Order: sequence, then structure tokens, then C-alpha cells
Amino acid sequence: MKKFVMAGLAGTVAGIIATTQIAGPLLAQEAENKASVYQQLDLFGDIFERIRSQYVEEVEPEDLIEAAIDGMLTSLDPHSSYLSPSDAEQMRVQTRGEFGGLGIEVTQEEGYVKVVSPIDDTPADEAGIEAGDFITHVDGESILGLTLDKAVDLMRGPVGSEIVITVVREGEQEPFDITIVRDTIKLTAVRARTEGTSVVLRVTTFNDQTFPNLQEGLNEQIEEIGGIDKVNGVVLDLRNNPGGLLTQAIKVSDAFLNEGEIVSTRGRDPGEGERFNATAGDLAEGKPIVVLINGGSASASEIVAGALQDHRRAIVVGTKSFGKGSVQTVMPLRGDGAMRLTTSRYYTPSGRSIQALGVSPDIIVEQPRRAADTEEEETNPRTRSEADLRGSLNNDSLSEDEIRQIEEDRAKAEETAELREEDYQLAYAIDILKGLSAFRPNGPSQ
Repeated sequence: MKKFVMAGLAGTVAGIIATTQIAGPLLAQEAENKASVYQQLDLFGDIFERIRSQYVEEVEPEDLIEAAIDGMLTSLDPHSSYLSPSDAEQMRVQTRGEFGGLGIEVTQEEGYVKVVSPIDDTPADEAGIEAGDFITHVDGESILGLTLDKAVDLMRGPVGSEIVITVVREGEQEPFDITIVRDTIKLTAVRARTEGTSVVLRVTTFNDQTFPNLQEGLNEQIEEIGGIDKVNGVVLDLRNNPGGLLTQAIKVSDAFLNEGEIVSTRGRDPGEGERFNATAGDLAEGKPIVVLINGGSASASEIVAGALQDHRRAIVVGTKSFGKGSVQTVMPLRGDGAMRLTTSRYYTPSGRSIQALGVSPDIIVEQPRRAADTEEEETNPRTRSEADLRGSLNNDSLSEDEIRQIEEDRAKAEETAELREEDYQLAYAIDILKGLSAFRPNGPSQ
């Protein structure tokens, strides 16, 4: 028994020695890291005090601390930032769908302010701002080197006031100025209309109103056409949609999926990842869907496009999307401010991240740039047909109703042809739906 106790004691002592040998260096390293952090904080305190007491002009301590916090966050990535109490309130108002400004979504790329997309029917959109434009000056003042929040502050101002921004655009040799009058931006999240027998859902942003607007708009168009059987498909237009709420992107995706994963998020800790799945029910009842995207389609737009593409529920048409594959969490802070922090990446159902890569369309269709209006004489005279010839025979194989149907179909085709001049990508999407409908048995007439 004595030998057993001694053996157990020896084992305990050996265990203590081994644990000390392993844990000792780790504890020492942790203590060293803490000491280094405290030294850096002491350095920050020294610099703060020097600025406060010796800078050429008097500065408010609160402004210095806010700038330090914002600098720390913006050094992480273009989407993390500090929100002052006024900025936090403005963000909450914007999420509800109404705010003051120009109507553009911007990001920062290598120190430059880049337009993600103009918002439909806003001063920026009407002035001709395009996705991909770089803004270099505001009212003649360079914004190169400013943080994104500081640059945005320069673009804000009272409703009705005028602002001149200098733009660098691909394909233009020289920078040029655009004058914009600030206005109250009222976002209509979804606009629904019908082109022929195709329902077009133009989704401009993902705020609290997006899914309710989409559901209501789709149902109204279906009713106007005469029922879902008369619809040949749906065009979901996400072009120049800068994104918004993750919850709304999930709801819009779920609106057209019956099952399966919509999106997953993964943060630093693998155990904190989330998966969001579709529930039964398809608002389009299985009708073909074409999703339109371009370089201004970002974030929540890419979640929807990626989910419908991976599930083969929709054909994605247009050009490569923006490539923002990260999720930001807004965290309230003391003093009514907030912190926008990138906390995870999101992944499409197939497990791909689109961060910096974007969603690639199934069919690449470029949107031709708007040509300047010119007054040119028509070079191609009207084409003559058999029916124009004097004394030509009538077609006696068709009834009046059949002839009327042919003429109506021809008129619809001509409307689509006219649409190509106005919006080539949308016309292309509608042509795809017509082609798919032609191969479906008992499909609606075109």
C-alpha cells in the first residue's frame, strides 16, 4: 500500500512539473502581450495629452477621441466605422426608407471614394451619376485621403442646397463636374410593372419595406394580368441595388424558394456561424425567373442573386456584381453612438464566398452606354412586304380573331424591340422568359 501511495504521489508531482513547463511560457507570453498593450495605451495617452495641450489650435477632447476610435475601425476594412449619435440616428432613419442627401451609395477603394450605385429617381440618378464613378472633389475641395465618413459628411447638406462633385469615369479622358441639388430621398423599395406578360420587379434597396412591397407589387400585377396562368415569368431587377438588411435579403430569396439553404454566415469562431433556410411557398408558383445584376449590385443583392442561381431557380443576366461578401453588425455604444463592425462573411448555398469576386452572371449582357442625342436622317426606308403590293391576295386561312391575335403578338414584339433602345438588359431578360415560355406546354400566348 505504501508503494502505491508513493507511486501516486510521484505521478502527481511529475504532472505538476509537466504542467508548469507547458503553461509557464504561455502565461509569460500572455503577460508580455498585456504589458505591450498597456504600453501602447500609455503611448496613446501621451500623444492625446500633447495634442490637447500643444496643438496650434484648441481642439475638443471629445473630437480627438472620436477621431481615434473611427481611425481604429476604418483601418480594419472599408465597411467598419464609428457612428456618432447623429450618424447613428441618420442610419436608423435611412433603414426606415426616408432620408436627406444626394441618393448615392459609396464605398472606399484604395483611398478613393467610389460610387457603388445611384439610387433610382434621386438627384444623383437624375444628374447622371453612374455605378463605378470615382468622386475626387466636393465643391472644389479634394477628398483624397479622407475617411469615407468624412467624405460623406462633405456631401451632406440642407435640402435644396447645391453641390458640385468632380467625377472620374472609365472611358472618359478627363475628370468632369456634376452639379446636384440635395433633396429628401424617399425610397420606394420595390416598383412593380408588367411588360407584355412578364412581371418586372425593380428592387432598389433592402430596407424594412422591401419584402412587403415586393409581395404586394407582384400580387397586384398578377391580378391585373388575369391570374398566374397568364404570366410567363418574373424579372427580378437588382441592378444598382447597394444592398441593406440581411433579414430582407433572406425574405426576398425565400419568396421564390420552397426549400434549401439561402445563405450562411461564418465569423472568427466557427461555432458562431448561422445558416438560413427557405420555407415552403413560392410567390411565383414555379414560373421562370430572370435576375438582372450589374457592378452596382452589392451585399444583400448578391445574397439573393447567389441563392436563386445556386438553386437553379433563376437565370442571372447582366454583368459581374460588386463583390461585397461581408456582414456588418451595428452595435449600440454609450452616449447614443454606435459601431458598425464587420463580424462575418456570408456564403451562397453552394458554399462559395463572393467577397471581392462578385456573382458572375449565367449570361453576360452589357448595357450599352447612352448615346448623345443626334438628329440624323433615317437611312433605312420602310421595308415593303407582300401586303403592300397592289392586288396582293388576302390570307383566307385565318379567322378575324386569329388575325387579331397575330397583330397583338406583333405589337408586343415591337414594344420589346422599342424597350431594347431604352433598356437593353431588361429587354434581353424578357426575351429569355418568352423563349422559356414557348417550350412550356400550354404556355401563355405571346
